Amino acid sequence: MNRTQYIATIFAVSGTLIAAGIWFYFRESYSYKAPEWFYLLLAIPLAGIYHVWSSGRRFPKVQLTALKQFPNEGDVFNELVVQLPFLLRSAALAFTFVALARPQSQTSWQNVTTEGIDIVIALDVSTSMLAQDFKPNRLESSKEVATRFIKGRPNDRIGLVIYEGESFTQCPLTTDHQVLINLFKDIKSGLVQGGTAIGLGLANAVNRLRESEAQSKVVILMTDGENNTGAIAPLTAAEIAKSYGVRVYTIGVGTRGMALSPVAMYPDGRYKYELVDVKIDDELMEEIAKMTGGSYYRATDNDALKQIFTEIDELERSKINVTEHSRRAEKYYWFAAIASVFFLIEFLLKYLFLRTSP
Repeated sequence: MNRTQYIATIFAVSGTLIAAGIWFYFRESYSYKAPEWFYLLLAIPLAGIYHVWSSGRRFPKVQLTALKQFPNEGDVFNELVVQLPFLLRSAALAFTFVALARPQSQTSWQNVTTEGIDIVIALDVSTSMLAQDFKPNRLESSKEVATRFIKGRPNDRIGLVIYEGESFTQCPLTTDHQVLINLFKDIKSGLVQGGTAIGLGLANAVNRLRESEAQSKVVILMTDGENNTGAIAPLTAAEIAKSYGVRVYTIGVGTRGMALSPVAMYPDGRYKYELVDVKIDDELMEEIAKMTGGSYYRATDNDALKQIFTEIDELERSKINVTEHSRRAEKYYWFAAIASVFFLIEFLLKYLFLRTSP
């Protein structure tokens, strides 16, 4: 094989690789109306074989029509220039075959109908929620897990009620979950009168759902103690929830045994911690859940609390009916335009700047 054939072989292989690269790159990017045209890409390596064979028969000398002739017509640079039209033609043919295959982009959209679930989280923010059997404490752990729960339910309206000895609505039902999450961050112990009014907290949460037209209405009630104050008894609040079709999931937050908990406050605002017995009214929490068709869970550490919210998340999932639509848009003209540019450059290079004589 002489030098001319060697250079022609390199360009023939390059042309084949260009065609293969175009095919591999674009085959997954679009759907194709007439993919059988891709078989014509096989003609490019065949053209490369012919190109090498014909280059061995004669070597065309290079002339310039409008520019000064190259210093040495027989050098390697001239031979490389002579092969350029083949590369341009290979790329042009590859894009032509892709255009003939009719590439189409697909735009799809969905009509989504949700059943709709309204959820109110009723969170105990009493001082005991600062106990350190959870890391960093019960309150911060509850806020973190509840925030993750909210982020995973973009289709639901969610509200927030907090309670100690009294109860108030921190956030009404909303689909603006970012606002809700920001309000969650502001929660701290000591916002209202001390104590644990479970009945008031539950009644307030049910009141938020009283006029809801959602197919499913849920309260997630979290506490770490026993009901010791409030004008409404917890079971009375549960009866109210039942009458409005509100399902209550109750969660007891606290380890079994003893926990390092705040027992007094220093003048500078810091708390004094001591080991105290953890007292959660499991029977009451279970009765509230049973009356309303919910479930009671006991979270003894961070991981257990995360698992509980995961389970509630799976139990209370929106039913979504999806109708899919799609629209296809022709994209062949882009490939045809690119092919035309390559053909034009090849023509100008071959018949204007390069002339051959036997």
